[in-house]
Amino acid sequence: MQTPEALGPIPKALAIVYNHRAHRKPVKMPHTQSPKKPETPLQSPDGDGFEAARQAILAEILSRAPFDGWTDGALSAAARDAGFDRSVQKAAFPEGVRSALKFWSAMTDQEMSERMRAPEFSGLKIREKVAFAVSARLDILRSHKEAARRAAATLALPHYAPLAANLSWSTADTIWRGLGDKSTDFNYYSKRGILTGVWTCTFARWLADDSEEENATRAFLDARIENVMQIEKAKAKIRGLNIDPKKPIEWLARMRYPAGGSSSS
Repeated sequence: MQTPEALGPIPKALAIVYNHRAHRKPVKMPHTQSPKKPETPLQSPDGDGFEAARQAILAEILSRAPFDGWTDGALSAAARDAGFDRSVQKAAFPEGVRSALKFWSAMTDQEMSERMRAPEFSGLKIREKVAFAVSARLDILRSHKEAARRAAATLALPHYAPLAANLSWSTADTIWRGLGDKSTDFNYYSKRGILTGVWTCTFARWLADDSEEENATRAFLDARIENVMQIEKAKAKIRGLNIDPKKPIEWLARMRYPAGGSSSS
């Protein structure tokens, strides 16, 4: 396996994730062991009553989605394969495919968050932490890349647009919370909005990257994070001007003519 130094300019956060990938067993979505078909519908196994059913049905649809897509028919077939009748399926995923996509995304965010608690994470710089988190999420999805590709196609449909935006925002929010962000002002929205763009663009690039080492994806992510760092530097410069954002004319004048400058030709 290549050492972090041999990977070139890629942040060491990416090297940590990809080295971790080489020394672990393939990731599988956690689910119950091939449940036998119950004699009676499942009522309340744990949690809200249907967590075990969700896990088992999701495991089945992830194996079906590459061929059948994320459809109501595929979800129903997955529930049958998992050993649950339609009443359990409806209770576990009341919004059908939408609920299944939400659940998979939430599970992936949760595992990403757990990886961000790794001892080496705390010693990384902020840009390296972001790279680590995004790379970790892609790594989690890797064993179900075709299912992820079909999910992306479903979420690209117009009537799924609000859900797609919400899921991407939730991923960005999970990353920032893992970084310890406690902002409640405009920065809360700007940070998540920018990171949402980084995640969605990198995810799309990853789907198109079929190379074994995914070097193109890593380079793309590195470049996007560099763009973000430039934006943050610009924001810091604006904050240093100490102007009221409610006065746009003054704001623009300060940007063109810093203190001590002249507006005359």
